[in-house]
Amino acid sequence: MLLPTKKNASLAMLLMLAATAFIAGTTLFAKALGEDGLHPALHPLQISHGRFVFAFLTIVTATVVMRPTFVRPNWALHVARTVFGWGGVTLMFASVAYIPLADATAIVFLNPVFGMILAIPLLREKVGPIRWLAAAIALAGAVILLRPTPDSFQIASLLALAAAIIMGFEVIFIKKLAGRETPFQVLLINNCLGVVIASAAVIGVWQMPTPAQWGVLISLGVCMALAQTCFINAMARADASFVAPFTYGTLLFATVYDVAFYGQFPDWITMTGGSIILSGGVLLAWREGKVLPRG
Repeated sequence: MLLPTKKNASLAMLLMLAATAFIAGTTLFAKALGEDGLHPALHPLQISHGRFVFAFLTIVTATVVMRPTFVRPNWALHVARTVFGWGGVTLMFASVAYIPLADATAIVFLNPVFGMILAIPLLREKVGPIRWLAAAIALAGAVILLRPTPDSFQIASLLALAAAIIMGFEVIFIKKLAGRETPFQVLLINNCLGVVIASAAVIGVWQMPTPAQWGVLISLGVCMALAQTCFINAMARADASFVAPFTYGTLLFATVYDVAFYGQFPDWITMTGGSIILSGGVLLAWREGKVLPRG
């Protein structure tokens, strides 16, 4: 988890692609836990609880080994960031139990767009025509993925859309934290607070997981910790404007996992909507010039 000082664009690209594979893997594990395949299905609140608990334990282990230096944290920003992050993750995990991973992942990737829009009133940022164009393109793709016809509309898609909106608020607080504290400290505090929030929320729905479910919950948490580690190290090895577009590799891996584990081949709506969101997202990422760790 140590951040390097030397730039290496090729390695940064590989690390970011690894991060996207791990992120898509978390949705795959969440889908398995939220369906009846590992009977009985776990509540989304319990799935997100496992994600935070085991990611936190993984990062704590690294902290004990590495003994990094910490500065005084801004607790108000951390709490706000974590509340919205936890809410977005929980809604996303709820959505993937009912719709294809590729659809849910593509819709949730609208969060930078909502973050951009929210930054206008909340951070007083000015948005130029290119960023508005990117947002319009991505939102058009989302409308296609929502399948807004009586015969094909899926309510679960709204869960993914809500997750994207809530994560858009998280983007605001991540921007406020940027430069104040080290990425390692931000991730450690985020996962620590996430454990507290998720533990309080899960009390009413918690049930004893089966041995197989325990294994998947552990894999989910470790997978997220690895994703975050790869992400921050990729960002440290190259300019954010170069690395940012590769974050959308998550859509590719989610599609591959859909096919490999569920036999769900993307239909033309998924291909069209996902491609449009990808185009808008890459344009926005290029224009923004920076991407910050979340989750």
